[in-house]
Amino acid sequence: MRTIDVHTHVLTQETAALLTKEAPQAPVTITPLDAASATLDVAGIAYRPFPRGGFDFDHRLRDMDAAGVDVHVLSATPQTYLYNLEPARGAATAAIQNEQMAKHVAAYPERFMAIGTLPMQAPDKAADELKRAMTKLGLKGAMFASNILGKNLDDPSFEPLWATAEELGAFMFIHPNNIAGVDRMKAYYLANLIGNPLDTTIAAACLVFGGVLDRHPKLNFILAHGGGFTPYQAARWEHGWAVRPEPKKNVPAQPKNIAKRFHYDTILHSVSVLEFMIGHVGADRVMLGSDYPYDMGMMDCVAHVRGLNIADADKASILNARAEVLLKGQAS
Repeated sequence: MRTIDVHTHVLTQETAALLTKEAPQAPVTITPLDAASATLDVAGIAYRPFPRGGFDFDHRLRDMDAAGVDVHVLSATPQTYLYNLEPARGAATAAIQNEQMAKHVAAYPERFMAIGTLPMQAPDKAADELKRAMTKLGLKGAMFASNILGKNLDDPSFEPLWATAEELGAFMFIHPNNIAGVDRMKAYYLANLIGNPLDTTIAAACLVFGGVLDRHPKLNFILAHGGGFTPYQAARWEHGWAVRPEPKKNVPAQPKNIAKRFHYDTILHSVSVLEFMIGHVGADRVMLGSDYPYDMGMMDCVAHVRGLNIADADKASILNARAEVLLKGQAS
């Protein structure tokens, strides 16, 4: 059984140079600081540390071996979604990153799979790029932000993308970005500690109450970082639908088992909390994730899952089986 980490990011120096050439108004550079890390600069905003494994494959493979991870599902860095570019340029930069990830998979077919990035500022182009990435490049789906320049994922403009993703059986991974409430989370790194899981939760709620899940019942959405607060507050959403008129606008029937309508990675940093989530939503809704290479990730994700007090069959599902199925586009 090969272990599959469904939540990892990649941005090589070659890809950064290609992005800069295509969109010089938003230059992307990776400047190594030492043997372990670099500074990632996107459009004049510096992010550090950007760990070396994010752009150095020898380093990444050593880390994978040390952690007992057989396969990384590669995805773009959130910093290079570049949704603020005009649509044609955004489509071009997404295509560059997807072609580069396909190149990485071809170079290491036993170690990598990939999901694409999309020009979400132009949903029609996003649908076209998802189809191209999956049918021409061999990618398995896409990772995209929890909101697009402040637009929630239930916005009607995204319907062509959801329809295409459902038709293709795409692995659709929601990652937080451009978080809500950032003005109140400038201290203590709260923008990541609280803001990231909060924005994922908003995205999930909008997909439920916007009726997206009902219109596209075969579409699989994966939520980053253990789903944010979704598994722990979904019953509150169900109660709210029962007692308030507002949640009924697009959802005429009482929603049930909302938490089980999503998939989740394992990045919760707690054995007991992860065991709770697995018991609550089922092992078949949970997949191994690390958030490699970032420092808020869980590089010991395999050992973490293997140490859980759950059935061996459930561990096997989380480490491999569910991801194998979803990445082939075969399950709901």
